[in-house]
Amino acid sequence: QAQIVESGGGLVQAGGSLTLSCSASGYAGTLDTMGWYRQAPGKQRELVATISNRDTTNYADFVQGRFSIGRHNAQNSVYLQMNSLRLEDTAVYYCYIRRHRFAVGLWGQGTQVTVSS
Repeated sequence: QAQIVESGGGLVQAGGSLTLSCSASGYAGTLDTMGWYRQAPGKQRELVATISNRDTTNYADFVQGRFSIGRHNAQNSVYLQMNSLRLEDTAVYYCYIRRHRFAVGLWGQGTQVTVSS
């Protein structure tokens, strides 16, 4: 059974670091795109970062060099290293995958990241 499972969220003080991980199992072959989106209370879901199967990355402007995305193609897993976290980074972070270029994106269940002062 195919599934997308995130881990690594939690509570961290401002200025601290967290690493999110996501594993997409049950999908044959290497996924075209993997990445992370987030949704804060009362706001729309927004892009954080994506990475292609050729390691081409795309970051939201607000990342400003603080986050780094990477993936392991053989395992269909992706991680997001987040440094210098800010209060405004508090959100539910969702893992995103796309099996191929014309496929509909799929989502994990989300993992909460809370940054405290």
